[in-house]
Amino acid sequence: MSSQGDGDAEQGPTSSSETEATSEAIITVTIGATVPTGFEHTAAEEVKEKIGVEAQISKDRGRIYFQISTDKLFQVHLLKSVDNLFVVVEEYDHYQFKESKEETLMDLQQLASKLPWTNALEVWKLNNSLKKKRGRRRGGNGAKGKPNSEAMEAVAAETEQQQLAEPSVSAEGQAKEESAPDVESSTQDSEEAAPEAKLIKFRVTCNRAGDKHSFSSNEAARDFGGAVQEFFQWKADMTKFDIEVLLNIHNEEVVIGIALTEESLHRRNITHFGPTTLRSTLCYGMLRLCKPQASDVILDPMCGTGAIPLEGAIEFPSSFYIAGDNNDMAVNRTVNNVCHIQKRRDDKGSAPGLPIDTVQWDLCHLPIRTSSVDIIITDMPFGKRMGSRKKNWDLYPSCLREMARVCRPDSGKAVLLTQDKKCFSKAISRMGGLWRKSHTVWVNVGGLHAGVYLLKRTGATFGQTPEDVYESQGTVNTQGDEKVDK
Repeated sequence: MSSQGDGDAEQGPTSSSETEATSEAIITVTIGATVPTGFEHTAAEEVKEKIGVEAQISKDRGRIYFQISTDKLFQVHLLKSVDNLFVVVEEYDHYQFKESKEETLMDLQQLASKLPWTNALEVWKLNNSLKKKRGRRRGGNGAKGKPNSEAMEAVAAETEQQQLAEPSVSAEGQAKEESAPDVESSTQDSEEAAPEAKLIKFRVTCNRAGDKHSFSSNEAARDFGGAVQEFFQWKADMTKFDIEVLLNIHNEEVVIGIALTEESLHRRNITHFGPTTLRSTLCYGMLRLCKPQASDVILDPMCGTGAIPLEGAIEFPSSFYIAGDNNDMAVNRTVNNVCHIQKRRDDKGSAPGLPIDTVQWDLCHLPIRTSSVDIIITDMPFGKRMGSRKKNWDLYPSCLREMARVCRPDSGKAVLLTQDKKCFSKAISRMGGLWRKSHTVWVNVGGLHAGVYLLKRTGATFGQTPEDVYESQGTVNTQGDEKVDK
């Protein structure tokens, strides 16, 4: 597929050397991955398809686990449905927490020295060496400046996702740094004696879910992190850390891991962000849901920054994508993002062309022939940061009617994302002669509970059903509030 072709150009050449680097001591470890909530099964399917192993879906939504040998470690970074990766140190399905906070925190402190850290740390070292090799190859092809700017924007995007976790970690960091002067000074002395020894900096991030715990995430991270520091003689550093230790607690399930990604992989294709830019991993899940086939014409009538058609053009290049929006700022962002990907591919020696075109149009009067589109996939305005709930009551029936006009009867499909579930359900009931709801995936979008709806186009010929005579009460500006918001 197209994305694999792009990925091959970027990382494929390193696979032989990567295999050589891991051939000396191959071990089998468990890899954990965070994925968009609701698309765990989609991520498991991709792992089976690309790596050839079965993935287990965690009880805690948004995570999967699978086992690999270290000679295949580079392949996990080619997955498109995962946000972050980590290697599992140990996992407990039924961890027995004590009733009192003091006893529980003491158990967590004692746990740090009992964990089998060796294999996980070896995988962390190997992962670092793979990243350095890829970095050297990128630096040697004359594209030094662009990847750096991409990385900075990815870090900025990741900051938004970590807002809930950061406060607890920062407080933990202050506690650890206050209690660590002796450790730091002794480590510095050893560095002077052995200059080649590198002072390792670390932080602990605790993600906790469940209402039966006597402790907070901050307290768990602080006490567990202090024990890790004492055991390894590492230095705590909340920003410039080398190792991030993860403490994931979900009711009685406890997983300790070491992060393999420095920032989330979910905005890999976007450099020009809009107010409601979709994560690339979520876009990939929506695309896999509709199963694009060769020569399919795929339409995104409310493209925003172009995240969905861009992901499709890279991952499923045998189809053709039309991205459109009624807002000129959104169209400009899409064009800029497409140009950026084309330049990046050109710098890597790949064919720069993408099967995608961008148009500015009126959503309710698309300049597209009737029954000419195979798949429609889009992020509809929720009525919060974009549009309004009041406008949605008129917009949703109008756009569903227009989508039905351009979509092929009987074989056409639509994958639509919205948080305005009440309005969407009402609109679908009004368009019953044109659309049939096939499947719904409930997802978390920026903390909002939203639905991804898979619709099938009925065999009814457009113009011969009662729904066709519905006319909107006025011209609807789907994203006209963007300038006001900005």
